[in-house]
Amino acid sequence: MPQPIQLKDHEKDAILVRRRVLVGLVLVLLLIGVLAARMYYLQVVQFEYHSTLSENNRVHVQPIPPNRGLIFDRQGRVIADNRPSFSLTVTRERAGDWKRVLDSVVEVLGLSEEDRVLFEKRVLQGRRPFEPVPILYELSEEQIARVAVNQFRLPGVEVAAQLVRHYPQGAHFAHSVGYVGRINEQELKQLDPVNYSGTHHIGKTGIEKFYEDVLHGQVGYEEVETNARGRVLRVLKRTDPVPGKDITLSLDLDLQEAAEQALGGRRGAIVALLPNSGEVVAMVSQPSFNPNLFVTGISFKDYGELRDSIDRPLYNRVLRGLYPPGSTIKPMMAVAGLDAGVITPTSRVFDPGFFQLPNVQHKYRNWNRSGDGWVNLDLAIARSNDTYFYDMAHKLGIDRMHDYMTRFGLGQRVSLDMFEETAGLMPSREWKRARYRQSWYPGETVILGIGQGYMQATPLQLAQATALVATRGKWIRPHLARSIAGEPPRDPNPLPDIELRDPRYWDYAAHGMEQVLHGPRGTARKVGDASAYRIAGKSGTAQVVAIRQGEKYDSAKLAERHRDHALFVAFAPVHDPQIAVAVMVENGESGSGVAAPVAKMVMDAWLLDEDGKLKAEFAPPLTADGEKP
Repeated sequence: MPQPIQLKDHEKDAILVRRRVLVGLVLVLLLIGVLAARMYYLQVVQFEYHSTLSENNRVHVQPIPPNRGLIFDRQGRVIADNRPSFSLTVTRERAGDWKRVLDSVVEVLGLSEEDRVLFEKRVLQGRRPFEPVPILYELSEEQIARVAVNQFRLPGVEVAAQLVRHYPQGAHFAHSVGYVGRINEQELKQLDPVNYSGTHHIGKTGIEKFYEDVLHGQVGYEEVETNARGRVLRVLKRTDPVPGKDITLSLDLDLQEAAEQALGGRRGAIVALLPNSGEVVAMVSQPSFNPNLFVTGISFKDYGELRDSIDRPLYNRVLRGLYPPGSTIKPMMAVAGLDAGVITPTSRVFDPGFFQLPNVQHKYRNWNRSGDGWVNLDLAIARSNDTYFYDMAHKLGIDRMHDYMTRFGLGQRVSLDMFEETAGLMPSREWKRARYRQSWYPGETVILGIGQGYMQATPLQLAQATALVATRGKWIRPHLARSIAGEPPRDPNPLPDIELRDPRYWDYAAHGMEQVLHGPRGTARKVGDASAYRIAGKSGTAQVVAIRQGEKYDSAKLAERHRDHALFVAFAPVHDPQIAVAVMVENGESGSGVAAPVAKMVMDAWLLDEDGKLKAEFAPPLTADGEKP
């Protein structure tokens, strides 16, 4: 039976539609209310916060690195200055695909693949966000023009003008002044992130590193307005940086050049200092290198040549070179023996050409195999008689010897502002027991008496020990800085002066040194005879390879680099010491024949005038009758 057809209830449908419209309207109003509330929250409640964000997108604070302090020699001549330079910088956050940008830079400037690798290495180094990183220094005018024309291809790349460290004297002061270089990641973690913001270089060696805090200065800031691309539109506020302080060194350019010429291209080291002030007036380590290569980043090739050179130009022989001091310490040993009471000025020892310990067959040879007969202290120093000092060392003993020699600065750092200095080695019983787990033997004491065995010293330490003899034990640490912003450096840990039982002991040692150059049997009398003033000095020889018992040294049988080192220490004039010098010539063999003339040339350059006469300020005073003493 068919179902009845239901008629549509239009009234009911109309009610349903009205309800749905009402619900939709309510939902729309609710959404509008939410949007209005959110807009109110953002525009009213958080107005200050978002206005600050907006301002930060438009205004940036940029650091202004301070100008690094200048370095001068004692005559006011510039040793290290700052030279204007244009560099190419990359800001990684603004460059987008920065590796592609670097490819474009290499293409635009026509650079090599090696440069490309170096650029990427510099960009990847530790840095602060939005900080421009210099990738190429000292741009030429052509390179600047190419960058400007292709700027649309180089987002985040800019040409910036800045001051770059420069060393106008080249290699002369490379080992004393040192150099600056790019800040590496390890240094970045240790530096003050605020004061070094915007600074890309830091002192790496020498004076540049030791006085980094003084030379760097204080960073400045400027608030700048930028556009959407990060371009600076205008400067809103500026706080000027405080430049680093200038430093005047005690080094003298003329004397430095004279010392280098005296060394004559040979490998070696020279230190010249003023005994009464501790000022180092010459400091030569040869061969040297050009520090300007390191400032903006040395190439792999150039660094490889310096690093792999057999002559080791990067090695600071003055501060890090360790050599047996040889006979150069005999005057200091004489002072120790006199003060300890084991010898007197008139004590004599018979020298048959060797020394033997009691009940021991081994012979400790004198350099003069035939012997010098009866020898007193004066002749022992003048002739550099080994047998006399073997005997004295045996009587003195290792304990007292160690005590006296450390008072002269051996086995410790003696400088005030040379952080690279090596302490050297003045051995003792305790040292050998800790190092080798062995007892100390009497024979080791004997050879220490002539500066051989375990003992090692730097040329700087030998110069300081010589200066102590010249000043009769007055301790003044050697230093390179003469003044810092006009103020002299101060020693925070001064060492005590060397006090002896009888001050005349100094005179006995000094007189023996004078006889080395001016006595009838002195080992360097040829040098002394040609001098316009009296010199007190002592030669020495440092063995490079050991020689068997009974075998005689024969340089013809040795390779050049296995021959003995030549040493010489001296101070002058004897009546009023004004300069102390230590010279070491690698493989020079003869201290009196090779190193002594070098020391004489250095002292001449400091003490003599253009006519070859002793300068008036160094001349001895006249006696009551107007004559020279």
